[in-house]
Formats: sequence, C-alpha cells, structure tokens
Amino acid sequence: MLLKTRGIIFRSTKYGDSSLILEVYTEERGIRKYIVSGVRKARSTTPASKLQLMNLVDLIAYERPGKELTRLKEVQPALIYTRIPFEVERGTIGLFMLEVARNSIRESEENPALFTFLFEAFAFLDTTTGPTNNIHLHFLLELTAHLGFLPSGDHSAATPLFDLREGQFIGTFPGHTEYLADARAALMYRILHADREQLAAIKTTREERSGLLTDLLRYYRYHIEGMKEINSLGILRTVMS
Repeated sequence: MLLKTRGIIFRSTKYGDSSLILEVYTEERGIRKYIVSGVRKARSTTPASKLQLMNLVDLIAYERPGKELTRLKEVQPALIYTRIPFEVERGTIGLFMLEVARNSIRESEENPALFTFLFEAFAFLDTTTGPTNNIHLHFLLELTAHLGFLPSGDHSAATPLFDLREGQFIGTFPGHTEYLADARAALMYRILHADREQLAAIKTTREERSGLLTDLLRYYRYHIEGMKEINSLGILRTVMS
C-alpha cells in the first residue's frame, strides 16, 4: 500500500554507493525509516536538497506490515525554508531543536498534535521577523506538554521556586539542590506561558538565557530516562553568545 503523509526529516545516513536511509517523523505513522535510492547520483530525480535534516516534506511511501524499513516513492517540500539555511543563528537553533526532538520522542505510533507542534515550530523559526533569542527556550518548554512533564502550578509570591525533580512550582526549599530560585523560575514561567508571537517582547540577557537553557536540559534528564547529551549545545551557546 501507499502512504501519503507530511514528515520532518530527523536523520539522514548514507547507504551503499548512492542511496540514503532517512529517519522521518511522520504525521500518519510516527517515526519511520525509508530508503531513497540513487539520490546521490548526478542525475537523480530526487535532489539531495529535498532531503536535508529538518526539512518539512510531503511524501509518498511504500508501506508493508511488519517492515521497519521501506522505500520512498516520492518526496516534495511541504514548506521551503527561506531563512534557516542562510542565517547561522536560525540554522543553529533549528538543529538544536531537531536534536532535542529526536532524542526525546520515543513513541513509534502517530501523534498528530505533536507533529503539528513540531511542524509549526520549525515554520515559525524560519518565518518570524522578530528576535530569535528565546525561541529555543520556548520550544523546550512547549515540548514538555507533548512528552508528559509540563511544569505544573503557578509562579507566585506563595510558590516562587520550581522543583526540577517534581516538575512543579513550590513555596519552600525542597530539601535538595535541583530547583530554580525565584528569578529563574519567574523567567521560565513567563516564557512557558507566552505565545510564540510574544517571545520578542520578553527581554532576557545572555546570562539569563544560558542559565535557563542549562536548567531546562537538567529538567529533561530528570524526566526522560536515558536522555542523551545534545551534541549541538556547544555550537548553540557559541552562536548565541
């Protein structure tokens, strides 16, 4: 049978002399792996530019029950990036977001809400005309809602701290060091509850962004078993500084 679906290219691996194996997060089937034959030949009918990491695509794939690896019949752009490939900061943020998603999503079944979130997040990164300073932080926080550990409670005078282990705002010292103090917790709460279009209005310093990024990745490691190190983190820090 043929499957028509949108997808986000998570990973690309060389296969043989001229082919690729793609790991794609699809709207209809979750994470799938596909062989694309002859794509690295000079006269390929599927240019490699269509198969870059992070690309948003419309694809037609052969589906066979019980098969983890099938072939792509056709792939076309679902959205053509106009800024991410040409602006270092956007491209680096995008690769960071992609790596976090790839390391965090473990389910193989479809999840239309998660797919839509990811699709719209990458589209926004490419199209927004505002500052991009807070986009990666907002992405990390919004993704927790789809992964099952959205921060709970409210930041207030009565609950000014955030417990990274328990994932909630608290009023008193939790008895361990894995928590955010008032100022950091307040910034996290503000970014969490902002719409994407409001991010440009949230003024943050480089130190605040760097500190919150470290804290959020600690939060992920507490709530995702076996969470891998994010290889693109060092590059992101360099570019954002």
